[in-house]
Amino acid sequence: MKLELRGITKRFGNFTANDHIDVIVESGQVHSLLGENGAGKSTLMNVLFGLYEATEGQILIDDKPVKFNGPGDAMAAGIGMVHQHFMLVPVFTVAENVALGNEDAGAAGILDLEKTRARIREISDRYGFGVDPDAIIEDLPVGVQQRVEIIKALVRNAKVLILDEPTAVLTPQETDELLNIMRQLRDSGTAVVFISHKLREVKAISDTITVIRRGKVVGKADPAASASELAALMVGRSVSLSLNKDKPKLGEETFKITDLSVLASSGQLLLDSVSFGISEGEILAVAGVQGNGQTELTESIMGLMDHVSGSIKLGGKELIGRTVKQIINSGVGFVPEDRSTDGVIGTFTVAENLVLNQYDKAPYARGMNMKPAVMLKNALKKITEFDVRTQGPDAEAGTLSGGNQQKVVMARELSRPLKLFIASQPTRGVDVGSIEFLHRRIVAERDSGTPVLIVSTELDEVVELADRIAVLYKGKLVGIVPGDTPRDILGLMMAGASNEEAESQSGTEGKERA
Repeated sequence: MKLELRGITKRFGNFTANDHIDVIVESGQVHSLLGENGAGKSTLMNVLFGLYEATEGQILIDDKPVKFNGPGDAMAAGIGMVHQHFMLVPVFTVAENVALGNEDAGAAGILDLEKTRARIREISDRYGFGVDPDAIIEDLPVGVQQRVEIIKALVRNAKVLILDEPTAVLTPQETDELLNIMRQLRDSGTAVVFISHKLREVKAISDTITVIRRGKVVGKADPAASASELAALMVGRSVSLSLNKDKPKLGEETFKITDLSVLASSGQLLLDSVSFGISEGEILAVAGVQGNGQTELTESIMGLMDHVSGSIKLGGKELIGRTVKQIINSGVGFVPEDRSTDGVIGTFTVAENLVLNQYDKAPYARGMNMKPAVMLKNALKKITEFDVRTQGPDAEAGTLSGGNQQKVVMARELSRPLKLFIASQPTRGVDVGSIEFLHRRIVAERDSGTPVLIVSTELDEVVELADRIAVLYKGKLVGIVPGDTPRDILGLMMAGASNEEAESQSGTEGKERA
């Protein structure tokens, strides 16, 4: 089946998310859409899948125009989609989830799941998925849940399968398994549309690459092109993809967590006796698949979690029991993982957001009065220094793109003397060129003697920044390893193996890294 998107344009008010995009996808190929977060890739696929109606343009299948009024029409035409966030009911079985929306009732009007089970077994055996039709979804690893989403599409005879940022929640090993599945699908004649911003994966799997930047197709690329060439297409200029940093000059271990545990209101243990320390002049990066306790860790340090036990000390002083403001005033800089909710106030100006942690202190205030002129001068400096794309310091932060909001948060938190810097997903949604700049700023903060805690689901970012890597799995610290630990070992640890078990399974001895 040949799929063509011709002149697809999608506007939201005055904002153009897709601008006259042309893409042709052929059977038996993996066609990657490469672009930064916010480039318009997911919007384009939502138009294709019938979730959005295009403002302009046509969708053609085998050279014939089609119109989709919803996902049902797209699926009926042979298009399946696996979304970034899985569309599964956790308490249902695999078979029940696959049947949902595609129910097959017998003559008596009773749902017949046996046909669905048989189809699941058939597809699972063909592609080596290893999926049990009767398994409960919430009991399955994330990688297996993703296979269930793929099975849902294949049961409906999808000839084109869209995978939207499918590796975002996977360990490296699960990512490799998914890439193998994509190759099998391609070889069986299925067209796979792979949406990603990860250069390593796009190069590994693609037959053809279309690069999208700011809602427009800016070029086609050969999978054999270098990562630097692809990055330049994505950003519009040459960028450096490697971070050159000196070995850390370690000082005193001024930040220390001991037996930190966090209970949910339900009684579930979200963090289980986590202990580690960070020295002055060191970056400790936390690796792990999203949802394994990273959020609870950073929010516990900032005084945002209830039911916390253990000890969190900075410079020998206990932080547990202090208010958020007291913790910030003790010298902690914090970049939260959800910038739009916790990082900026959308209705405040950029200038105001840049002093949210210092608005009541000199030089931005005198007594009860704030100093707008000083705030404006600071904003102009930081907008230039961090390349914040905005109409001006008086623009509301909510009008900025996600990546530029992130720059505002980073600029604010790195603009005062710190005793601890915490950044959760520090470059999420930021273009490749800005990642290069922000990584250098984080390393510069380390080199100034600040202990730095980084939390990132991007393993490339963890490896790039870390002096040491702590791996969390289901709320437990499975190990702390050197920053140059091989990715395969880190992947096994992210799946729950200890450092020793991971080294044994990978066949790599620790001494080989020395």
